[in-house]
Amino acid sequence: MAVSANRLELLQIADAVAREKSIDKEIVIAAMADAIQKAARSRYGQETNIRADINPQTGEMKLQRLMEVVEEVEEPAREIPLSLARGRNPDAQVGDFIAEQLPPMDFGRIAAQSAKQVIVQKVREAERDRQYDEYKDRIGEIVNGTVKRVEYGNVIVDLGRGEAIIRRDELIPREIFKYGDRVRAYVYDVRREQRGPQIFLSRTHPQFMAKLFTMEVPEIYDGIIEIRSVARDPGSRAKIAVISHDSSIDPVGACVGMRGSRVQAVVGELQGEKIDIIPWNDNAASFIVNALQPAEVAKVVLDEDAERIEVVVPDDQLSLAIGRRGQNVRLASQLTGWDIDILTEEEESSRRQKEFTERSTLFMDALNVDEMVGQVLASEGFTSVEELAYVEADEIASIDGFDEDTAAEIQARAREYLERIEAENDARRKELGVADELREIPGITTPMMVALGESEDGVKTVEDFAGYAADDLVGWRERKDGETKVFPGVFSNFDVSRAEAEQMIVAARLKAGWITEEDLRAGEEAPEEEEEASEPAES
Repeated sequence: MAVSANRLELLQIADAVAREKSIDKEIVIAAMADAIQKAARSRYGQETNIRADINPQTGEMKLQRLMEVVEEVEEPAREIPLSLARGRNPDAQVGDFIAEQLPPMDFGRIAAQSAKQVIVQKVREAERDRQYDEYKDRIGEIVNGTVKRVEYGNVIVDLGRGEAIIRRDELIPREIFKYGDRVRAYVYDVRREQRGPQIFLSRTHPQFMAKLFTMEVPEIYDGIIEIRSVARDPGSRAKIAVISHDSSIDPVGACVGMRGSRVQAVVGELQGEKIDIIPWNDNAASFIVNALQPAEVAKVVLDEDAERIEVVVPDDQLSLAIGRRGQNVRLASQLTGWDIDILTEEEESSRRQKEFTERSTLFMDALNVDEMVGQVLASEGFTSVEELAYVEADEIASIDGFDEDTAAEIQARAREYLERIEAENDARRKELGVADELREIPGITTPMMVALGESEDGVKTVEDFAGYAADDLVGWRERKDGETKVFPGVFSNFDVSRAEAEQMIVAARLKAGWITEEDLRAGEEAPEEEEEASEPAES
């Protein structure tokens, strides 16, 4: 501590500390003033209100004792009566402070040590704040550093003006670092913690690879080529989808570079990770076919509502499409955001044959017709008895070998079958105690009412149904680690979309009196008002 330091030395010390710790000189000077105040209190008494001021230009130090002006003194060390205060300052009022100049003092060893601790603490806090403020704005960037030490598999990295950590699970498998190694990593989180800011780095994050491509490919940096999505199996394989905003530039070729120079630079940084560069396509089917490269695809069938796709590949391409331990299809699924089911042509053919047989058997049993008629109806594309019952009779009569009388007989039998099934379902519905009023909700059929009654919740009334959410009816999916888990709903076996399920629930809540038509109208108008408010005013 500057026991006998002159003014110039005081400023030089503040300058040196500020430069060394990369913090503002004024913060160091304020810390010195706090330290001097603490040391002065140890001499004049802890109850004394002392203020120290250091002029940042000249280094001149002032030490003052502040006394509060009061009517009646309760703490003599901190307060002064109004009568005495007006003797020093005629304009003094209750609540004002009278400053009394204190003589320069020499600090004892203990006071100096205490003051030094204050300065060190204040400077450390300022350094932590500076470090947090600097790195919180660098989340999403790549930083370079030197390995400081390795603890339990975690790598501590010296960034020059801070210290960061790469946790063991954020390192590429089989990657080993030792003291002094240069390391490059992606900043994915910065947290303010008690022991100082914690900077978390990753070498397995998908965006680490994206940022490496940005550094290697000028077209990405300039925004001509855009990275749309990335999927990685760190240290093994990755897929990256790119699109060009300039039709004259091939996005895949630009990322590969002359003789593969650009992609090899990224592969080298990622410890030999194989990278498939995929052209992005707004058409989901085309994009998924591209994402499954190098496998060839024969046919795709999309289910847009469930974001699921069936991909049919030649028998000899199955192992290539799936990849080792499912890696290729898993990465393609992560890249596209779609669940992908892969079938061989033989499997698809077998499945279609099975479906055809099931439909034929259904028509034979329901309509009491022979096998040939059942197969003809199935081959003509009819999928259900309901379709046969209510389709235009001409469509059935136009089938080779059928006439109008045959069509009328088939439709009569179909309707008779449906009436019988409806009667059975209605009897089961009554047995379960499901109320008739549920039938008044648009879209709900008798089989659905049976499903509600047989559900775990045992839904029997409109009020019970009104408490449902759309997920309870149509089910939901949870995606984790590239795999999707399906949770079925009460209506999963029926052809009910999420929008239809929501409409049923709203109708039930209206009928139960939970909401009113005015509530619905108010809810529809609110988003429109928000949209209008967000539009910029015309000048």
